[in-house]
Amino acid sequence: MKTVLILCTGNSCRSQMAEVLVNHDLAGQVRALSAGTRPQPKVADGAIAALKDAGLNTDGLHPKDVDAVMHEAIDLVVTVCDNAKETCPVFPRPVKAIHLPFHDPHGEPLESFLKVRDDIRARLLPAIKQHLGL
Repeated sequence: MKTVLILCTGNSCRSQMAEVLVNHDLAGQVRALSAGTRPQPKVADGAIAALKDAGLNTDGLHPKDVDAVMHEAIDLVVTVCDNAKETCPVFPRPVKAIHLPFHDPHGEPLESFLKVRDDIRARLLPAIKQHLGL
């Protein structure tokens, strides 16, 4: 099974939704982790609500610092915000990386979180499958 790290700044919204969607939709093929370069204290309420709206499990979601996943055998890094792309750390071994930015819905109504969730599902999952040869 391949491991994908989804990286953003706060690890409180886009990367969390992406982690849950990848782990659900590509179960058995891909294991997703998410982390942030500057993690926030908690996952955004809108992100949790958007995931629950799709019937997805949000138990145990919490922001993580990228340092917490540096020891993992990562096959692909996906940065989902421009800031994370600019501050992406150097990994202990060469890792393929792609940048696929998504709108940041923080401070916006639930509808914005739902749109970002659906955009992640529509664009990120096919990109991961393509880059991992699945």
